[in-house]
Amino acid sequence: MSAPQVEGTRPAAARPGTLHMIGNAHIDPVWLWTWQEGFQEIKATYRSALDRLTEDPDFIFTCSSAAHLAWIEANEPEMFAEIRARVHEGRWALVGGWWVQPDCHLPGGEGFARQALYGQRYFHSRFGRTATVGYNPDSFGHAATLPQLLLASGVTRYTFMRPGPHEQALPGRLFWWAAPDGSRVLAFRIPYEYCTWGKDLEAHIRKCASDLASADDRLMCFYGVGNHGGGPTRENLASIHRLSAEPELPALVFSAPDAFFEAADTARAGVWHGELVHHAVGCYSAHSGVKRLNRHAELALVRAEKFATLATTLAALPYPHADLDRAWQRVLFNQFHDILAGTSVESAYDDAAHEYGEALSIAQHVTNAAVQRLSWRVTVPPEDGARSFVVWNPHPWPVRVPVEHEVGGVRDGFTMTDEAGRAVPAQFTRSGATVSGWRRRLAWLADLPAFGHRVFTIRPGTAPDPDVETQTPDPFVLDNAALRVEFDPVSGGIARLLDRRSDSEVFSAPAAVGVVLDDDTDTWSHGRVRFDRVTGQFGHARLSWLERGPLRRAVRSVATYGRSTLTQDYFVYSDPALPVEVRVRVDWHEARQMLKLRFPLHLQFPQVTYEAPYGQVSRPGNGEEYPGGRWVDLSGVHRPTGELRGLGLVNDAKSSYSVTESALHLTVLRSPIYAHHDPYVPAADGDYRYMDQGEQTFTYWLWPHAGTWRDAGLPRLCAALTEGPVALPETVHDGPLPAAQTHASVTPDHVVLSVIKRAQDDRGVVLRLHETHGRPTTAQVSLPFLERELEVDLGAHELVTLLLPDDGSAARRVLLTELELDT
Repeated sequence: MSAPQVEGTRPAAARPGTLHMIGNAHIDPVWLWTWQEGFQEIKATYRSALDRLTEDPDFIFTCSSAAHLAWIEANEPEMFAEIRARVHEGRWALVGGWWVQPDCHLPGGEGFARQALYGQRYFHSRFGRTATVGYNPDSFGHAATLPQLLLASGVTRYTFMRPGPHEQALPGRLFWWAAPDGSRVLAFRIPYEYCTWGKDLEAHIRKCASDLASADDRLMCFYGVGNHGGGPTRENLASIHRLSAEPELPALVFSAPDAFFEAADTARAGVWHGELVHHAVGCYSAHSGVKRLNRHAELALVRAEKFATLATTLAALPYPHADLDRAWQRVLFNQFHDILAGTSVESAYDDAAHEYGEALSIAQHVTNAAVQRLSWRVTVPPEDGARSFVVWNPHPWPVRVPVEHEVGGVRDGFTMTDEAGRAVPAQFTRSGATVSGWRRRLAWLADLPAFGHRVFTIRPGTAPDPDVETQTPDPFVLDNAALRVEFDPVSGGIARLLDRRSDSEVFSAPAAVGVVLDDDTDTWSHGRVRFDRVTGQFGHARLSWLERGPLRRAVRSVATYGRSTLTQDYFVYSDPALPVEVRVRVDWHEARQMLKLRFPLHLQFPQVTYEAPYGQVSRPGNGEEYPGGRWVDLSGVHRPTGELRGLGLVNDAKSSYSVTESALHLTVLRSPIYAHHDPYVPAADGDYRYMDQGEQTFTYWLWPHAGTWRDAGLPRLCAALTEGPVALPETVHDGPLPAAQTHASVTPDHVVLSVIKRAQDDRGVVLRLHETHGRPTTAQVSLPFLERELEVDLGAHELVTLLLPDDGSAARRVLLTELELDT
């Protein structure tokens, strides 16, 4: 049902354009308050909106965020019944279709997919409809791939406000926004503000009216008390009625976003290709903890769903729908833009940690239940003195990855083999059980079949086991057939990275160096697009050997700056097909400063490419701060050789980067005051709480390569780091599953099958595929565990969701919501 509209006392054609008056209440459920207070404010605001709807028959209220309505349904069912009646009447307009209004750069692609899955399905189940207008007025920027994700969830229009005209020029207030795959939505940038605090709207209306270009032009004008809720007031509504009689003003129409877009003239709308930046660049790195938790929780749940689906099919383990729904909803709520962006009060992050912890715990329990059930059905043959592990690969393509697991009772001399008796490189590494000589940590290199498993067996033997604590004389060098790493004794970084495959130097100066920059900005870094005032760097490094074994060698670097310590453990594996691995521990005790790791490359004319949500985006190397996903790549002309070469950097926790000429910088952390917002000026002797104090850890991989990021296979490489295998010690038994088996696979290698899950309505299995290289293709999907073989046509950059019904009927394409395409 389209929303009713009320025109002013004069015909709209006689007016200088039309303003669609959008009554809303932007509510931050968390910001300068915790979610418990936000919960109460949502109730108070919705009660006020319902009262205004009763008092004024012309008023229309616009509402987003399924999570808010779910709270009302559970806590105030009588109020929810009133809301449902107003929705069916057409005066409570549902927009957004997502669980909350998230940060629109930092979630992974699957995070956005689940915002739509849970938000739109909630709207559909409670109100019999889904949203067609995406709605993120206060989010701090918007990823280039969002139009495809919006269209794939049934959303054809989009409303936002940031970045503003002073931050990014666009074709106009109304424009077509196109994604790399060609998808496009009709987008509208809100003029001036998404909420109002004054009682009388005349000044705000006149300001918005100044943006009207002609008598037939239309704009949305948002009004209503916001942020801490409140919504449209009696005074707001009275002023609209009064001003509608003013002949020099535009026609004022009580309206909703759907009605505006239906009436909008799209003939003059230009097209915008790409992302929407820059606003609040400090949000890409503020509060490392919440960003790390979000990434880990998203990926842990995706992995848990894969194994749960396999265990349901092969071992009749009930699929834990309710547990996974609860976990996902915890993650999605904490992707709200003021939580995930790091701009809320400190106490809000205690709550976020608890909720992410619940999600991670559920993912762990679901994964363990599935892998335990499956491994019990894998044949493990008897052998005196042997110990076995079953290792599971969550990816539907083969991987060769290091695996670590604690093991008890294995002596120094041992051998390790796979199920076919092939020797596997393995060694002991540093154990968490430092008080026990019996319990040790084993590391080995696992070749794993696509979305499958393999049994590895440890046997007593005579192979030497090097002591991981043994100190080896200088020089500290890590090398294999492909790479040679030498270290800078001052900074503790990499003095030299030689790519032996091309006999080329990767870095032009010491790399992986901890650089400290001045950062006197507020939490958002308002008014700043780059950080380039270097105040110092970590130094006084101490180098020591950690490991020298048949699997890998490792050097530890410990450097200091002020009261802070940067520890980097560098690993180079004997297998030349593996990247340089660096495990980082930062103990940070500085205020209003930023830490970056610097990687200067021997490149000319570098192209910078970043992972975006279900895609990639290229940006200039202009020193500006940009958001990115798990990987970033610099490729260009290698100065000494003239060849096209590059470096891929993959990490499991960080999301902020900058590139200056040919130097890549990974932003590790920044330490502004919690919830500090300009124009407040902190007192020099003030007592404040600063972000990212204390210890944090993360891991990154460095992969020098020929060609570009496509040649390096970075989308699949990053999956190997961030969604690792699951290893389970297993006892001797027979079972219906062999010691090694593939359960699903996909080709070619530029197609990623990212999701395997049971459908929300439990009528089949859902797959999600993504073409990563911008090359149309036909994917071959083999699903032995379902006894299905599929051919799937994908366009360049296309994201496809398939439903495979349990009745064996043909696979069909569905929306991200798992509703039919024409629903």
